[in-house]
This record gives sequence, C-alpha cells and structure tokens, in this order.
Amino acid sequence: MIVGVIGSGAMGAGIAQVAAVAGHNVVLYDNNASALDKAKAGLTTTLRKLQEKGKLANADEVLQRFSFADNVVAFSECGLIIEAIVERLDVKKAVFAEVEKAVSDTCILASNTSSLSITSIAAACSNPARVMGLHFFNPAPLMALVEIIPAVQTNPELIPVAKELMLKWGKTPVIAKDTPGFIVNRVARPFYSEAIRIYEEGIADMATIDWAMTEIGGFKMGPFTLMDYIGHDVNYVVTETVFQSFFYDPRYKPSFSQKRLLEAGWLGRKSGKGFYNYAAGAEMPAPNKDEVLGMEIVERVLAMLINEATDALYLNVASAADLEIAMTKGVNYPKGLLQWCSEWGADRCLEKLDSLYHDYHEDRYRASILLRKQAIGNKKIV
Repeated sequence: MIVGVIGSGAMGAGIAQVAAVAGHNVVLYDNNASALDKAKAGLTTTLRKLQEKGKLANADEVLQRFSFADNVVAFSECGLIIEAIVERLDVKKAVFAEVEKAVSDTCILASNTSSLSITSIAAACSNPARVMGLHFFNPAPLMALVEIIPAVQTNPELIPVAKELMLKWGKTPVIAKDTPGFIVNRVARPFYSEAIRIYEEGIADMATIDWAMTEIGGFKMGPFTLMDYIGHDVNYVVTETVFQSFFYDPRYKPSFSQKRLLEAGWLGRKSGKGFYNYAAGAEMPAPNKDEVLGMEIVERVLAMLINEATDALYLNVASAADLEIAMTKGVNYPKGLLQWCSEWGADRCLEKLDSLYHDYHEDRYRASILLRKQAIGNKKIV
C-alpha cells in the first residue's frame, strides 16, 4: 500500500519516515516548496545517521521509497492518507474535501489532530465512513503510542485494519472515543493546569513544583520544564481547544500565566525563553526541597490526574487497559493512573479532591462519580 502524508513539518515528516521504514512507498505532500526541500534534506540526514548507528540497514533504500509532491493529484494511488497540518478545523476540512477528490474510493483518510473533532473533519467529505483519527506523538519515529479515533461516521470495519497496520509499523495503538483531547490530551491536562494553579497561588515556585513532580512523584519531566519543551504555542492551544470543546468546563480552564507567555512570544525552548530562561549563561532557579511541601504538591496534582483518568473510564472514552497504555507510552508516566489509584487508594484520592472542593468551591475539583463509588465501596478500579 502506498501511504500519503499531508504536511512536511516535523510531525508529517516523522510519520512519513515511520511508514517508509516499515516498507511502504510514501508520497509526502506540501504546497510549500521550501518546506518540502527542508523535509527531504532532514529525512536524508536522519536516515543516514540511523544507518551509521546500526539502527537501519540501508538508508538509501528507504529514501528511494519517498516521493515529494506539491499537488494532491500525486495521491491518486494511495491506500492511506494521513494529514498532519496546522490545528485549525476550517483548514483541515478544506484539505480533506480537496484530497478526497484526488484519491480512490477505497483510500482511507486519517487526521493526526491532537484535539479537534474527527467527526467534524469527516463531515467535510462526501464519504465520511472512510475518515478516522490516527494521532501520533512527537517525535513520531520514537514515540510508540498511536491513538486510533473513529468518528461517528467511521466504518467500524476500518478500526481493526488500522490497529493491525499500526502494530506492523511497530507502534502501540489504543482506541479512543471522539471526545476532546481523546485520551492523552484530556487526561494529562491537570499535570499542567494544576501545577500552574499552585504556582499562581504562591504555594511554590516553578522549580520547586518541577522538583516535587520528578523527585517525589517519579515523573520524567516536571510540568513547567515539559510545557517549555513542548512549546506554549502547542500546549496552551491544546488546553484552550479542549476547554472550549468541553463547553467551558472549569476542569480544563487555561491559565493567564501561560497565555501571557504565548502573547509575549516566549514559547519555551524553541524561542529561548518560556517559564524558564534558556539563554546562554542564564541560571536555572534552585528548588525548595522541603519534602512536606513537595508531597503536598504531588498529591494535589496526582489526585487531579487520577480523577481525570477515572472519569474517562466512567464515560467510556477508552478501556481501562488502553487508558493505562496511553499515559505510560504517550507521556511516559511512571505508572498507569488507574493502577496508581488502586495503590494510593480511591478513598485517599477522594478525600483530597473533596478537601480541595470544600476549600475552593470550584467545579474543577469535583470528583468523578466512579471514583466516589470506588472509594465508598472500597474497591479497586483495576
């Protein structure tokens, strides 16, 4: 099967690389000629480096599987198209409507969107039954997780086909309902938002929160370091999109602190400044290594994360197994949140949330009904 990829940026080129290494001929399309040239040069460099490291047998053989196109007519023989362009629904719908006219009736159309409605994208097509979400994580060649998201209109028979294909590509697929943020970008929101809330309240500074979440919580990266790494032009926009898509549910409310960074152009590592200053010679702030304070921070953020995962299970966003896989493979959490809840105790988590709700009287701290039932019944979620 020939695979087409729309968009030659870092994400599109990464997905194209995965498909080509798996043995497919790949058509990489972009209407920007300079972007295509940059992608071609980048893929050549990357694949040859992999060969030098012994991770790829023959880089030139893989490179020969690529063709680069600036017109969608090049997709005419493709069996699968994966779109990886700007996160704007109007742009994606226009592109899908255009591409559908250039492909065969049996070609599967997939979007790599991280938070937009697959159902809305599919509605732009005359045959929406062949549209689905295939959400890869950045960098696509290295990250194992792929979220498979069927739209309301998607032909159910395509789901096992997509799952089998992702397994052949060496990926770990999970199935998610078409709800805002799918699994990872929904469940992970409190990791960022509650950390910012703790900072805004003056309970702890950024360095201390990052220290607590890594050294005590066991996370690979602290929330402020991670937001700077992702980029606020990406992370904040996903938060805002999820908030709007959930009809302004306060659980997903964005922060002014992060919005101001975006407005200032302080996007994180990519711009040299974000929550932290990455300029040459700049000193990183030292954390306050008070273990009592650190544990308070971890418990507050963790309670919010567990609650979000539990509610996603309650609302059938994904199976318990897929929720656990998604958070460990997609964002490298030290363990699945449902397992964490079972070890920590649903009653302990509920007590923390109810205490926060009592103090703040904000709906962001409302406990999932499933968590409450588990705590009352003294049962484990998994």
